[in-house]
Parts: sequence; structure tokens; C-alpha cells
Amino acid sequence: MLDSTFIFIMFAIFFGAAVLSTFALFSRQSLMIAYILLGILLGPWGMNIIPDASLVEEIGNTGVIFLLFLLGLHLDPLGMLQSLKKSSWVTLSSSLMFAIFGYGIGHAMGFSDIDSLIIGLSMMFSSTIISLKLLPSGLVHNTQVGEFMISVLLIQDLIAMATLLVLPSLSGDSNSYALLYAFLGLPLLIASGFIVEYLVLSPLFEQFERNREYLFLLAIAWCLGMAELSGVIGLSHEIGAFVAGVAVASDSRVSLYLAKSLEPLRDFFLVMFFFSVGAMYDFSLLPEIAWSVLVLISVMLFFKPYAFRIFLVQVGEPLSQSWELGARLGQGSEFSLLLVKVAVGANLLSLTAASTIQGFTVLSFILSSFWVVRQYQTPVSPSGETETS
Repeated sequence: MLDSTFIFIMFAIFFGAAVLSTFALFSRQSLMIAYILLGILLGPWGMNIIPDASLVEEIGNTGVIFLLFLLGLHLDPLGMLQSLKKSSWVTLSSSLMFAIFGYGIGHAMGFSDIDSLIIGLSMMFSSTIISLKLLPSGLVHNTQVGEFMISVLLIQDLIAMATLLVLPSLSGDSNSYALLYAFLGLPLLIASGFIVEYLVLSPLFEQFERNREYLFLLAIAWCLGMAELSGVIGLSHEIGAFVAGVAVASDSRVSLYLAKSLEPLRDFFLVMFFFSVGAMYDFSLLPEIAWSVLVLISVMLFFKPYAFRIFLVQVGEPLSQSWELGARLGQGSEFSLLLVKVAVGANLLSLTAASTIQGFTVLSFILSSFWVVRQYQTPVSPSGETETS
């Protein structure tokens, strides 16, 4: 019975995704929009064909891990450090500004101080998945646009990790040691990743380079092993997967093969992730929070790109490139959804505020994707063909 149910869930998701994706491509839209809308349609607040999307969510989170691993495979560590130096001021300043604006809007809309604070925190981050998936492969690697975007997203991820660690302490649960433990563990994670790659992985890759099936299995084991180690020391699984990818990137022959061979696996899990985003949203409070969501989404879509443009120009980026980077980063983040889970679990966030954050985050995924595809080069080409991403 369980097997039959799981097979039916897979059938419903991928058959529906194929149908809606066809319409999305004909209308020159991102496939991610189709996946989110499918989740809403088939989920408990739609046709209720899949009433419980929690299993799908857990599977989908694996797609984010593989996405960060593949991203790391394409990066030169020295070049990444240079980009991080330049983007740190932009990321920290913009994050602080977005948090202040979010808090002010939440307070003006009648939310409590703690609700307003968490609303502000949720506005600091941009979606790693959407930003990278809508960036063509030719721009992701070895270009100023791609390198700067990646460095901004990496710093945001670190800020998000710190936020998630500190947040429960606001309810009286001391978490200062966990925060210190995580930040001490980050250098250890990076060092161990490069040491193991040099002493173990590199010799194995060289010895069995012709056995592509073995390279594929070894890469998955390495990615998930580093992700799990990262989780054990208090960081996110995604950070560990990214470090795993960067460590392997020094061997260009192996990294290029792995990047190609793992893309279908990544895309499979990302379909599940975006489906769960749409399926798990609670629409019961929508009439009550509609105005708050509209105000926050307006700020997200218009103020965020403009703010990024100002900061980017100040560090010497061209105006046109600054506009594009701002637009591509002008949405909410999957970390905002995780922030809601942690805050609700710590009894810090009201259900109304939680639904508001989830609402403007999901809506920003859809509207930002629509805007970027219409304005900039994406994996959905003007001719309607998809580029490799």
C-alpha cells in the first residue's frame, strides 16, 4: 500500500509537471513557476490529490544540496575568495537595510515586535535556487555577473545560518555555544574537505578515471558525506555540499564530468522541492493577511533590486550590470521558509505572521521568475528552446 501510494505521488507530480511545464515553455516562463503552481493545484488547498507534502519536502531538500555541490564544482577557490572580499560590504549593508525595512513594515501593519523582527530577518535573503537556475550556464561560470552573484548568495547563506542558530535563544533557550561551535567548525570543515580530497579522492579519481559509474557513485557519497558532516557541526547541509564541490573543482577533468552527470539528478530533486513549496502553503489565513502580503511583496520586488543597484554601483560595478544583478536577487529565499519553521517551533512567531512570510516568499518566487525571464537572458531562450544550465 505504501509503495502504491508513493508511486502514485511520483506519477501525479511528474505527469502534472510535464503538462504545466509545456505551457510554461510556450509562454517563455521559468519551469519553477510550473512546479510551484502544480503544488498549489494538487496540494491540500487545491484538489487535495496529495494531502501531505511533507515527504516530498524532505526529498526536495536534497535537490538544494546537489545544486550547491554542482555550483562548487565550477568554482576556482582563489577566484572565489577575491569575489567574497568585494561583495562582503554589499551583502552585509543590504541585509541590514532589508531587515530594518521589513521590521518597520511589519510594525506598521500591526504585528508584534518579535513578529516584525522575524519578518525583517526573512527579507534579508535571496533565493539561491532561483537566482542560479535562472542564470544561463554561460554567465554562471567565469563571468563577473556569475561570480558576484554567487559570492553574495554565499555570504547570505552564512548570515542565514547564524540567524537560525541565534533565533531560538530569543525564547529563552540559550544557543550561544551552538553558534560558537558552528563558526569554529566552518574552518575545520573546509580544511578537512581539502585534505580528504587531496589524500583520498584525487588518487581514487586518477586511478579509476575511466570507470564513469564509479566516479558518479563516489561523487554522490562525497557530496552527501560532507553535507552530513556540516549538519553535525551545526552548519547547513548546503554549506557542506558546496565545500565538497569546491574541493573537487581543482581537478578540471573530473569536475566537468561530474557536473554534467549530476545535473539530471539535481533537476529531479528540485522538481520535488518547488512542488512542496506550493503544496505546503496554508491558504486559510489568506483573506486576513492579503494586504500585508501585497505590501511586503511590493517592497521585495521593487525596493530590493533598487537597493542592490545602489550598493553595487558604489563598489564600481557598471550600472546596467547592477540593475540585472539586483533584479536577479530580488526575491525571497528558501531560508525564509526555514526561518518560519524554526521560529514557530520555538513559539516565537504567530501563525498570522508565519503565513504572511510564507505568502510573500512564495509569491516573490513566482513574480521574480516571471520578471527575470521577461527582462534578461535565462535558460529559457527567446526562441523557446532551453539552454543547458
